[in-house]
Amino acid sequence: MLTFPNGKINLGLNITEKRPDGYHNLETVFYPIPIEDALEINLLHEGSRKYCLHQAGIEIAGEAENNLVVKAYKLLDELFDLPPVDIHLFKHIPSGAGLGGGSADAAFMLKLLNEKFNLGLSIESMEDYASRLGADCAFFIRNAPTYAEGIGNVFSPISLSLKGYQLWLVKPDIFVSTRDAFSQIKPHRPERPLKETIQLPVEEWRNCMVNDFEESVFPQFPAIREIKEEMYRQGAVYASMSGSGSSVYGIFKPNASLPDIDFGKEAFVYKGKLVV
Repeated sequence: MLTFPNGKINLGLNITEKRPDGYHNLETVFYPIPIEDALEINLLHEGSRKYCLHQAGIEIAGEAENNLVVKAYKLLDELFDLPPVDIHLFKHIPSGAGLGGGSADAAFMLKLLNEKFNLGLSIESMEDYASRLGADCAFFIRNAPTYAEGIGNVFSPISLSLKGYQLWLVKPDIFVSTRDAFSQIKPHRPERPLKETIQLPVEEWRNCMVNDFEESVFPQFPAIREIKEEMYRQGAVYASMSGSGSSVYGIFKPNASLPDIDFGKEAFVYKGKLVV
């Protein structure tokens, strides 16, 4: 069985307070985008192993057992004693980009196993299991525009569609440490809650919706700021860094013409229409 885990962007991201446990509360809107990995599972008929992971596309650092698709399999295997599986993962969503690629892979793995082996898991059950794998993993179970709060793990649906708008996404060859980005944040609550801001016309977002991480990341990495500014020069109605970076996206009107601009040989660039 084959599925295509997609990425997400953050529409607005406010760090509202530091928690007693050292984490931060935030508010953001997760929005699915049509950049996709490919994930396939088949029965494994050889040897005594429970799983075999084959990876292609963008290189993923680390051992197979630390990959979130394997962790998702192990989680359900403990509960249902699953048959051995042969896993093929093709990575197209860049990592360290604020796009949730690894989280999407994990959530889609849960959905794939549920369907493949007729486990009968409800949406709510799969969300619960996904939340054990990562704070934003559960978002990809329903995979619809979602308002997130807490540490990014408390969800509520929102009415929002950008279908037909064009997305221009650039991930430069820059690594941003999420830990360092958080360490320089000064938590605060915005004058207008994000739930209200997101309901304004897209053309008004530029003046009232922010990603708090930009304040700490842009001074360290001016090239990321330049990408955002270039998108506005090219006519974006809204542009922002996603998550703690390093990817930047621009939202353009459906009939806009997106130019070809060189952001560096190692930069990842995606252009496409939003479909949700």
